Amino acid sequence: MTQVPYHMKEVAVTKIFTFDSAHRLDDYIGKCANLHGHTYKLEVTIKGRTDHRGIVVDFGDIKSIVNEQIIGKYDHRFLNDLMDFNTTAENMVVHFFEIIDSYLQQIDNATPVRLVKCRLWETPSAYAEVTWEDFHAAQ
Repeated sequence: MTQVPYHMKEVAVTKIFTFDSAHRLDDYIGKCANLHGHTYKLEVTIKGRTDHRGIVVDFGDIKSIVNEQIIGKYDHRFLNDLMDFNTTAENMVVHFFEIIDSYLQQIDNATPVRLVKCRLWETPSAYAEVTWEDFHAAQ
């Protein structure tokens, strides 16, 4: 039985991930210049029109991309050994956006989707965020 679409609206869906990593900040005066760790929380928001089933993108596809390309590489690791930039939340969220965006374009999805936001929480009260508009703004 073929479903009749309920609506033709764009909808944003978000999946949240956590991972633990250690790092230190270069060219920084303060406690964060020393080795320390965080339980990071990464929020990934994707937007698009729903397909005939009412789905924008399979949450399993988002999970596969993030688990394979980010969590699997950075969880319980020393970030300074893995990244060739200063491991600030601001730099890391842009890096993660680039990774997720490139792999999102490779999935076989019924409708076009776009990564609209990545938010990286470094502590329960502090995060860095990049949006599609930020990422694609003229340099």
